[in-house]
Amino acid sequence: MSVHAHPDDESSKGAATSAYYRSRGVEVLVVSCTGGERGDILNDALPDRPRAERDIAGLRRREMAEAARILDIQHRWLGYVDSGMANEDGSFPLNSFASVPLATSAEALVRIVRRFRPQVMVTYDENGGYPHPDHIRCHQIAVAAFDAASDTSVYPNAGEPWQVSKLYYDNVFNYQRIKANADTLLAEQPDSPLTEQLSEMLTWMKDRPARATTHVPAGEFFEVRDAALRAHASQVAADSSFFFWPNDLQRRAWPFEDFELARSIVPTEDTESDLFAGIEDME
Repeated sequence: MSVHAHPDDESSKGAATSAYYRSRGVEVLVVSCTGGERGDILNDALPDRPRAERDIAGLRRREMAEAARILDIQHRWLGYVDSGMANEDGSFPLNSFASVPLATSAEALVRIVRRFRPQVMVTYDENGGYPHPDHIRCHQIAVAAFDAASDTSVYPNAGEPWQVSKLYYDNVFNYQRIKANADTLLAEQPDSPLTEQLSEMLTWMKDRPARATTHVPAGEFFEVRDAALRAHASQVAADSSFFFWPNDLQRRAWPFEDFELARSIVPTEDTESDLFAGIEDME
């Protein structure tokens, strides 16, 4: 079960892993906390842009449905409204996700956890992956739900308690992965016009701590990931940096998607290749 802030986050963060586990018969549920209603249209070539500007919320729902179809996953809306970025005074629009009390939105997620009964949950780290208010709140409610779902005294009317075994933070965009891809590209194409961009990217990423504990071998599903991401056409242009490197190069350089193990009730190793490592041993 993956918990994301907006539609398209499930495709840019761990989509190949979702497709990998679906290929192994694992049930995968994505929860989108908001509808992305305050997102901008980021694709200048978007067909029928005037219609999209009239109904961005409806468009993003259709895009999410298509991405879910491509990934072959189950999907649920948590039902909150996109907060956008904070106002100058630090406030958010009334009833937007970041303005709703944490206990309220956590209960909504606990209901889904207790119904779906996942063994593994995936969300963002304490910084939200990047500091968008909805990403930070997504982290907060996912951690709260991980703790509360098994507690019979918390949200007693939200379904039968369920203990999730492991909680992970997405760590797909990390320095080690970017450097491996850059090194491979420059070794194979030393005169690549991308050299300057790569150097700049590595410079500002090099001080990021290496937090990944788990490297899922999902390289076979990079094309599925990209197709799901392209389904969110209002948010992803054809020349997006998400498609910076050819997938064949990525498979040679770093054929993984990466995660940080944040919580576990089962024995774990320092380095894993499977989000479910240790769980089967407890069954």
